[in-house]
Amino acid sequence: MHPKEQRLKYRENIENGTTSGLCDGYLQANMISLPAKYAFEFLLFCNRNPKPCPVVDVLEAGQVVPSIADADIRTDLPKYRIYKNGDLERETFDLKDVWEDEFVTFLLGCSFTFEKALTEVGISLLHQEMKKVVPMYQTSISCEEAGSFKGEMVVSMRAIKKEELEETIRITSKFPHAHGAPVHIGDPAEIGIQDFEQPDYGEFTPFNEDERIPVFWACGVTPQYVGLNAKPEIMITHAPGHMLITDQKE
Repeated sequence: MHPKEQRLKYRENIENGTTSGLCDGYLQANMISLPAKYAFEFLLFCNRNPKPCPVVDVLEAGQVVPSIADADIRTDLPKYRIYKNGDLERETFDLKDVWEDEFVTFLLGCSFTFEKALTEVGISLLHQEMKKVVPMYQTSISCEEAGSFKGEMVVSMRAIKKEELEETIRITSKFPHAHGAPVHIGDPAEIGIQDFEQPDYGEFTPFNEDERIPVFWACGVTPQYVGLNAKPEIMITHAPGHMLITDQKE
């Protein structure tokens, strides 16, 4: 299905599930909208932390149509989150009642983009097979701070067959705009994950530890976690696992 057709389903509230595995070959993006007074510090944070925050587009204050998609960012993602003063207020399917012309929007690369390249060579992804949102975890990996934006990296996890690990690293390293190569392989506790079966975002995907090894990639949910420390009066993001599907080929 073409991305525009899929986005229309979100706009009309026909679907609202995870975008993993949808519209193969097209770039997917994380979204975060902030009042304009936070824009410079946040852009600086992204520039200092390109692994979790690879910027693929920035919309000027009030702009709602990105350069990489014939889309309206207020309605064309499957699900959004609205934070106020550092607390999650609610999830919603559109932003019509909260949008303000002072909002500056950032679109960041997403690891869903490289998943097609993995499945094309036969590397299986359990969260897709189980129809789950990929598990994501807060870690002890510090990001480089910028003004009020500071905190630790969030990672996504995919359990990869041991014999496919080398190929997985090789393929994902070719996608720097989609987080690139893994940031950690193996023991979750080494990066501060204490309860592996209870991810902070998404859903756990059980696997056979004799056959597979957990592999962790930097995740575009990082700004949501870091934004909780900045505590802007309002911050709008995609719901974890529910991306903007763009018209740009990956």
